Amino acid sequence: FQNPLSSLNPRLTVQKILAGAPLYHGIIKRREAHDFAVKLLEDVGLSSKQLQRFPHVFSGGQRQRICIARALSLSLKLLVCDESVSALDVSIQAQILNLFKELQESFGMSYLFISHDLGVIRYISDRIAVMYLGKIVEIAEKEQLFRSPKHPYTKALLLSIPVSHPEHRKKHNVLKGDVPSPTNVYSGCSFIDRCLDASECCQREIPELRKIESGHQVCCHLYK
Repeated sequence: FQNPLSSLNPRLTVQKILAGAPLYHGIIKRREAHDFAVKLLEDVGLSSKQLQRFPHVFSGGQRQRICIARALSLSLKLLVCDESVSALDVSIQAQILNLFKELQESFGMSYLFISHDLGVIRYISDRIAVMYLGKIVEIAEKEQLFRSPKHPYTKALLLSIPVSHPEHRKKHNVLKGDVPSPTNVYSGCSFIDRCLDASECCQREIPELRKIESGHQVCCHLYK
């Protein structure tokens, strides 16, 4: 979750938070709850001494580790992370992202990682899907996408990343207008009002997600 504190029950100790779902589903016996919770805490880099504490005494990074441990308690194969590091400062973000990578190797699971931070996405992802108004407009392998973006929206996103040195200037492709309401109904491409490459075809036809090269798909009439 984006805000770990709001997703943790303030009246439950860490042990009850971690063992609650496995007990309910019969994955563990009640006598195993303590040892089970200790193992989960250690997996995410926390101490067994913190088992009887309540969520409000922990830092933001520690709470996020508890949330991750709770998710791991059900022996998952896929973990959905919705802006799970956006509420943390940069140094803590790095710790949590490194933890994600370590856990992936240990547990052999996959992540569906949702974020607006392209730096985070590039670090954590193997394959990236770019969305606009709730629809996927481009899918590619990580390095493929950053090296050669195809959709006009993807290009604009990558050009918007700040550079670290003032002399390394980018040619900015500034999008015009604001993001429209997702409830708007379009007869053609939903990106047409902001696209610098829009044509008459974009007004008439809704583009489909097409394969343009190995591992790379794009939803744009420029690549018919």
